[in-house]
Amino acid sequence: MDYQQAGVNIEAGRSFVQQIRALVEKTHRPEVLGGLGGFGGYFQLPTGYQEPVLVSGTDGVGTKLKIAQTLNHHKSVGLDLVAMCVNDILTAGAEPLFFLDYIATSKLEPEQLTAVVEGISAACEASGCALLGGETAEMPGFYQVGEYDLAGFSVGIVEKSQLLEGSKVELGDRAIGLASNGLHSNGFSLVRKIVADNDINWSAQFPEFGELSLGEIVLSPTQIYVQPVLQALRAGYDIHGMANITGGGLPENLPRCLGKEQSIQLNPTNWSTPPIFNWLAKQGNLSQQTLYETFNMGIGFVLMVPASVSEALIQWFHHQGISAYDIGEVVTGKGTVMGLKY
Repeated sequence: MDYQQAGVNIEAGRSFVQQIRALVEKTHRPEVLGGLGGFGGYFQLPTGYQEPVLVSGTDGVGTKLKIAQTLNHHKSVGLDLVAMCVNDILTAGAEPLFFLDYIATSKLEPEQLTAVVEGISAACEASGCALLGGETAEMPGFYQVGEYDLAGFSVGIVEKSQLLEGSKVELGDRAIGLASNGLHSNGFSLVRKIVADNDINWSAQFPEFGELSLGEIVLSPTQIYVQPVLQALRAGYDIHGMANITGGGLPENLPRCLGKEQSIQLNPTNWSTPPIFNWLAKQGNLSQQTLYETFNMGIGFVLMVPASVSEALIQWFHHQGISAYDIGEVVTGKGTVMGLKY
């Protein structure tokens, strides 16, 4: 008996690494040392920092993977994996430097997993970070045939004096919300239950989604906000705090970027909600509270800025191709989000 008879093909693993080598190398920054295939990835810190602070973030894609595997559409979840990590570290004002992934599967399917890595590579390029390496594990008997799971992490850097951790947010600051692409990568256990309970096919089409199928709508990849936000910081816009709107929605994530004795008063009528959220509310008979505490409801990222720069910053993002809205104000409070009518 050998390892392949147990379900693990070592030669296929070597071949897969060769297939994705070009996808990895196209993301490399000047600070990358060495190449793919070592026991670790090597990265030299950029020059010019007086007190550099490293910021790290890790995440997965969750049960959105089940839909991608059902529809045999894998590139978008690779994009999701990177986006969920780099958007998190961006909230500290950090520039993502590098990313590493972990892919676990029952049996290595090169075409399937190469599509995943294509998405990872494209997202790294979009966020300016190097795909420094990763790990692929065949685990027969642990995953079903055709299944895989994804996890990853990113490391970024920021000058200590420019680190955003809540202390710079002031009463009266405006909350500038950047539009999401839809569901991003959160709430999919609820999405899948609604679809299953209503016996809806992922290929079904509905008037509110135009020519796109339900599956295409829900697999829209997470928006990457890194480059437009970093460019705004470099352009001198005074940004006091940021929040990535992931699991828990606005109520859970906005307080994470506030200072002590602060809350935020939102005005939900100030932004547009993508049709997918109203469709889910109707199909699943969801309350407004469930919607806001599960999904991003059209706002994927929020910046806290002085009122004097809010309108200029909104126009900045519009010029970058991202819809932005003044969605609320920082007020005195105990870390709560007000104005969402349940």
